[in-house]
Amino acid sequence: MPDASPTKWHLAHTTWFFETLVLQVHVPGYRPVDARWAPLFNSYYESLGPRHPRPQRGLLSRPSLDQVLAYRRQVDDALQRFIAEAGDAVWRAAAATLELGLHHEQQHQELLLTDILHAFSLNPLRPAVSPLPAGPRSAPAPAPRWLALGGHAEQVGHGGQGFGFDNEGPRHTQWLARCELASRLVNCAEYAEFIGDGGYRRPQLWLSDGWAELQRLGWQAPAYWLARADDGSDADGFEQFTLHGVQPLDPAAPVCHLSGYEAAAYAAWAGARLPTEFEWEFGAEQHGHALQQLQGEVWQWTASAYAPYPGFRPLPGPAAEYNGKFMVNQLVLRGSSLATPPGHARLSYRNFFPPAARWQFSGLRLARDAANATTNTGPTGGSGS
Repeated sequence: MPDASPTKWHLAHTTWFFETLVLQVHVPGYRPVDARWAPLFNSYYESLGPRHPRPQRGLLSRPSLDQVLAYRRQVDDALQRFIAEAGDAVWRAAAATLELGLHHEQQHQELLLTDILHAFSLNPLRPAVSPLPAGPRSAPAPAPRWLALGGHAEQVGHGGQGFGFDNEGPRHTQWLARCELASRLVNCAEYAEFIGDGGYRRPQLWLSDGWAELQRLGWQAPAYWLARADDGSDADGFEQFTLHGVQPLDPAAPVCHLSGYEAAAYAAWAGARLPTEFEWEFGAEQHGHALQQLQGEVWQWTASAYAPYPGFRPLPGPAAEYNGKFMVNQLVLRGSSLATPPGHARLSYRNFFPPAARWQFSGLRLARDAANATTNTGPTGGSGS
């Protein structure tokens, strides 16, 4: 898959980031471990030179894994010396980029798992990333509640305390119409009901581009769902390929590996919609623990296009290319997933992917307009069928 990269590339790229944006900039006389590697491990920084094509990263048999690991050790050692020896002025100049690099590496820790899972899913042996059992099934999920919010202006975005990516700010005022958010995520049993009701055969539920993608790729269920011998009309009709190998589908677990198109189609079928990213963020701030499964389960698709906030300014220098230039043709996801490193996500965190992407741990939470609250039965299947 063009979007996935081999583990060795992730290890080398995150090392290249520190070497290029920290050591080469702030350590006088620093020379790269191997200058020939820059085009191989530069991801998308046009200002830093040419790049090896992303879809061909899996063809990089050299440098070897041993060479990449040695590269990481050398750069780590150089960073340790730099941190120990940098004077105040140099440290002030470098600290923000070094901190960005740490959060960048956490992003790639998550990508490592998503990319390995995809690669293993293509292996007929279906190997497990972790052979340990996934554990018992979740307890049956109670019916979700609808939590009211909106009807006034609210401040959203990163407030400036602690780290935040540039795309999370500036904090600004956003009008929120009255609406409601489901108290929990859509689960596998509910999504299987959508499949059994012909959800993948009903074009009226789908965005036009989503229907075209469904037909082009033959989607019939979320990524990594494996139909059993029967017709897959409920959760018991499926297994799921996971980091623990092939497992029985857990009906009460959040549905995972959905594209934005599938999330929107399910929402239409359920007589609801996807929340905007601002509804999600303010709902999380207002309702706290009442809004369950906010983080650590699946990234949650929103209806918001990935666009700059009012007053957005990219970071200076090469880091200007980190987020801003991708603000087109993508949707925002909120929350975090089971693969997100602990402490990495925030309520203001704006993940983003094209709406067709579904190799990520991505699911959905439903929203509905307040005017529909008395007519829809709830965020389970059937109310829109």
